[in-house]
Amino acid sequence: MKKLLITFFIVLAGCANNMKPTDFKDQKPKLIIENYLSGSVKAWGILQNRSGKVIRSFSADLNGKWDGKKLILDEKFNWSDGEIQTRQWQIKKIDDHNYEGTAGDVVGTAKGFSYGPAFKFEYVLLVPVKGKKIEITFDDWIFKQDEKVAINRATMKKFGFKVAELTVMFFKD
Repeated sequence: MKKLLITFFIVLAGCANNMKPTDFKDQKPKLIIENYLSGSVKAWGILQNRSGKVIRSFSADLNGKWDGKKLILDEKFNWSDGEIQTRQWQIKKIDDHNYEGTAGDVVGTAKGFSYGPAFKFEYVLLVPVKGKKIEITFDDWIFKQDEKVAINRATMKKFGFKVAELTVMFFKD
């Protein structure tokens, strides 16, 4: 019985994510994602496996264009192992706090939520692994630090279990 209770509490603790976008509604500086990602943005990041070991790093160039309703964001990732990866996001602003996004390797529609300095993006990405594409769920948070710097933390899950984490620092030119 004791083992069952311990297992229950470990699973319960692993499922708990109390952070919500609205927790940041009164904080500053305000992140308006379509403004911050318009133009040229540089990024650097690390990918960690589920035990925290850094397994890859990258630099990235982002270039966004806002047309008043939709942000077109071109991303180019230069991975430390020589892989080059590109993605084009189309992110539509629904209202002051809600967004929807699509990209060629995103399954369905991404959901975005913006409050204060925080932007949360939830989506399923087709990730190439050993010649196959597997669906990985991203819980992606961007936090604006000032007019030039933002920090991104993403948890990647498969079948509800964390498989990796991504940390990115953005610098707006």
